[in-house]
Amino acid sequence: MIKVYRKTATIKAEQFDGSQTSLFGYEVMPDSLLDALTGEPAYYSILIDDFEPEPDDFPDDNEVSFEIGDWIVNEADEIKVMADEEFKKQYAELPVIPKVWGDTIEEFKTNRYRLDEMFTEWDWNYDEQELIARAWLDGYTVEGRK
Repeated sequence: MIKVYRKTATIKAEQFDGSQTSLFGYEVMPDSLLDALTGEPAYYSILIDDFEPEPDDFPDDNEVSFEIGDWIVNEADEIKVMADEEFKKQYAELPVIPKVWGDTIEEFKTNRYRLDEMFTEWDWNYDEQELIARAWLDGYTVEGRK
């Protein structure tokens, strides 16, 4: 029987807009091929390893190429490139919540309370409850933090 699964690990990702000089600590290098309309490089790349390739390896095995608008994803210490549409189908951004909500979630989890106890103690509207439940289950980022 086929079952449906979801990924639960968080990733780090950055959409390349052409202005970045480094991604995940790797230097961005413009390709020599220029876009005919803008005169800017059409493609960019990063070298993800500093080792000498084996003689039977292709010389570009450690180079990741991308263009403006692509997402550079660091998942389980593997760097990969995804087009914007593909990225948005596979990943959802963690919810952004106020610090007081994050502190409350951490307090309730530390004291081994259930999520429903948090909802009965505070006066939450439906949208807030949904956001809190997502943050409780999947993780979150706090407003104003980068």
